[in-house]
Amino acid sequence: MNEQLVDKLHQVLQQLKHTFIGKEDIIDLMGICLAGRENLFLLGPPGTAKSALVKALASHIDGHTFEYLLTRFTEPNEIFGPFDIRKLREGELITNTEGMLPEASFIFLDELLNANSAILNSLLMVLNERVFRRGRETRKLPALMVIGASNHLPEDEALQALYDRFLIRVKCDYVDPQLLSSVLQAGWQLEQANDSTATSISHDDIFQLQQQIGLVNLDAIRPDYLTLIQQLRNAGLQVSDRRAVKLQRLIAASALISKRTTAQRSDMWVLRYIWDTEEQQPIIAAIVDEMINSEPAGEQEHPRARHSGLPNADEIYRELQEMTIQWNDTAISPADKASIKDRLRYLNGRCEWITNPTRREYVMQPITALWQQIMQQS
Repeated sequence: MNEQLVDKLHQVLQQLKHTFIGKEDIIDLMGICLAGRENLFLLGPPGTAKSALVKALASHIDGHTFEYLLTRFTEPNEIFGPFDIRKLREGELITNTEGMLPEASFIFLDELLNANSAILNSLLMVLNERVFRRGRETRKLPALMVIGASNHLPEDEALQALYDRFLIRVKCDYVDPQLLSSVLQAGWQLEQANDSTATSISHDDIFQLQQQIGLVNLDAIRPDYLTLIQQLRNAGLQVSDRRAVKLQRLIAASALISKRTTAQRSDMWVLRYIWDTEEQQPIIAAIVDEMINSEPAGEQEHPRARHSGLPNADEIYRELQEMTIQWNDTAISPADKASIKDRLRYLNGRCEWITNPTRREYVMQPITALWQQIMQQS
């Protein structure tokens, strides 16, 4: 294993984490997909830094980046390039791909699910096989990674196949209100940033890193992996055989980024992010966490392995008690009242992710009680 390449990738990811506060899970997943040469799908409303995150990562990669905002009317020429007029005169249908998707190392397709039938089949081959095919023209693509983004999930069955080509799906939401001050400061620094000191990683470096995925031994965790896949299927998640095979690359990528050539149970944390619908997210995370936590922590675990992002009911309950005391303080300022309201809305949304109904109800009671106090005093 070339640990220098792993260190270089770590430096890039760390720089992104300093800039994008509260987005650490997304950044770590981008690193996993980049090392594993798999696709990542970002779901989130406008204004949650989806595009900014992807562009920032692309700026650290020495290579051609292709970015495009898809609409229902996007034509193949806009993505893949027009036919070469000179070749067309000679009777050949050859695409002029200069500066277009087929020549890109890093691809970002914003509003991915606006794709129409005219480009759908070509995109499927790009995503699944890293191949561009148009008529009799076929060529291998240099793409290291493809990221798609949307503010909604697919409703059209035709787009489901496109969505299925993205192994990892991650929610990009507004940050915790308590982090907003840090977000504003980091955002302002980003506006004034001087990129001369930024760490970059080359196309060849990433390609070499991707080639080392095959060095990771999965034998020790394969029985556990089979059990986990079956549990997820029993819970209603459609994990096809193809996806189950490809997910092994991301498990291996977790081990590789952790500077190991042997996978361990904790590397299966990446399976928290293979949901099809938002409702499945907490259920899948709970199943994966149970598998991971059934074994003591191993050596050199990925930092994301035991941080599922699921809310801790006890911590929320304690915070709610403190917020209630603060709200009832006669000296509370209007600004503090507004801050408590914002925080309460955030915690209310977080409680939807508590999978245990009893514990969820345990936390919702003080939320409801505090809201009633707020409404009575409004």
